[in-house]
Amino acid sequence: MGRYQPAIVGGLFIGILSSLPFVSAGNLCCCLWVVVGGGIAAYLQQQRQPEPLDAADAALGGLLAGLVGAILAIIAAVAIFSAAGDLMQDRLRDLLEQNPQLPPEVRDRFDVLFTGRNIVLLQAAVTLPMYAVFGLIGGLLGRVFVAKRKPQPPPSPGA
Repeated sequence: MGRYQPAIVGGLFIGILSSLPFVSAGNLCCCLWVVVGGGIAAYLQQQRQPEPLDAADAALGGLLAGLVGAILAIIAAVAIFSAAGDLMQDRLRDLLEQNPQLPPEVRDRFDVLFTGRNIVLLQAAVTLPMYAVFGLIGGLLGRVFVAKRKPQPPPSPGA
């Protein structure tokens, strides 16, 4: 558990902030919470070791943080959809009916796509890879900002 603890903490950060109604808008700006969560994972990894953090370890930590965050965000979406799914479906139907240029076949497709389990599957298909990639980027960026520098050898006295 100790090796994956930074990724889990970063993933918790991602999942919680990505699930909060107004706070989740930060993800509209280049997946802000996902990148920051990957950076948190890299920071925590660096704090656990005296030598500089390897890029591969930072990338893996960010990727795992993104996956953990995506799973938590999907679970929260399922809970929210279970509570307010009918209201969201009615709102979508109203929006589709207000657009007269939209063919009836397209309206029917949207109605099928955004109902029940399909909306959760669609969100999972988008969220899992996107959060993984942006978490990886956050881990690499975090490594750049928090990596401990290798000590420079002292200059030779004869130079």
